[in-house]
Amino acid sequence: MSGGPDVATHCITCSDEGVPMTVLELLDGGLVLAADAAGETSEVMADLVGCLLPDDEVLVHAGVALVRLEREAAA
Repeated sequence: MSGGPDVATHCITCSDEGVPMTVLELLDGGLVLAADAAGETSEVMADLVGCLLPDDEVLVHAGVALVRLEREAAA
């Protein structure tokens, strides 16, 4: 299946690209404040990945952290 989206960085449902983001701050209600590589910040729902800490790297799609990334995968 060559030519398809990379499952490590794309949503398997809609093929949109996931965005690696760094957790900056833990917020109430299962949310975190996270920044992308350009420094743009967003509130992200983090319930699916469990406990996060500032500086953790996550893959975000549609405002939801899908997985915690290893440092090498985030780069």
